[in-house]
Amino acid sequence: MHPQNPYSKRYDLKRLVKHHTLLQKYIVLNPTGEETIDFSSSKAIYALNKAMLLADFKLENYDLPEGYLIPPVPGRLDYLLHIHDFILEKFNISKDTQLRGLDVGSGANGIYCILGAQHFNWKMVGIDSDAKAVEISNNNISHSKELKNKVDIHFQENKSFLFKNIIGSDELFDFMVCNPPFHSSIEEATKGSLRKLNNLSSKKEFTLNFNGQTNELWCNGGETLFIKRLIKESVLFKKQIKVFSSLVAKSDSLTKIEKQLNKVKANFHISPTITGNKKGRYLFWWFS
Repeated sequence: MHPQNPYSKRYDLKRLVKHHTLLQKYIVLNPTGEETIDFSSSKAIYALNKAMLLADFKLENYDLPEGYLIPPVPGRLDYLLHIHDFILEKFNISKDTQLRGLDVGSGANGIYCILGAQHFNWKMVGIDSDAKAVEISNNNISHSKELKNKVDIHFQENKSFLFKNIIGSDELFDFMVCNPPFHSSIEEATKGSLRKLNNLSSKKEFTLNFNGQTNELWCNGGETLFIKRLIKESVLFKKQIKVFSSLVAKSDSLTKIEKQLNKVKANFHISPTITGNKKGRYLFWWFS
């Protein structure tokens, strides 16, 4: 994890319980007698991440209906810490500069917008093509005064586009983040969740990918095609967004993604990352 990530060590569950008492219900002892939670339980994972948001990011309330993708706060914060470092170094920007960020596919949890606003004091804009998800995320934002002043979530009516028709011609952003749907089908998403469960010691409860709506988990062509779409559309906004980025979960996606980046003559950088037992990559691209 990034050296500035406050969750790089064991979670202080006792402290988190003080901010969200329901978390206590899901605390168990591991084989060495240390307190942990059952990571095979979506309810336990939701309680843990809600406690983090309430304790460490000044949220007054946070509710995510069952069935939506639960945001793993430590990993999402790690992504933002890395893109922050990249922008400061690449463009020689002061670390105290208030950046303006765009999250494509912000989802019902709106996690990147929340973390960007509360941890970094950035101005954030989220875009999603699921009207219900936009409603849920805006409802959470409305509960916290600080968020209302720093976050806007917009509904993308035309699913043919990702951020086209949302970004105004005079709007400027320092960066864009994206957590694309990784899988190419519901069957592939299910297999991925089963593999995840097989890595856990407890298998008492199985919920697909620890919850998630169809558009959050998979799309035609999986992450490869989704990111290629992002790259193609980014050309239209290369004067308005300094750095485009995306998570890339699968190493075999990289060849086609790099080919698309070269086709549009983009500069790019790929940084490997490990969060817990999960390996991935941060992809950054920009235009000269």
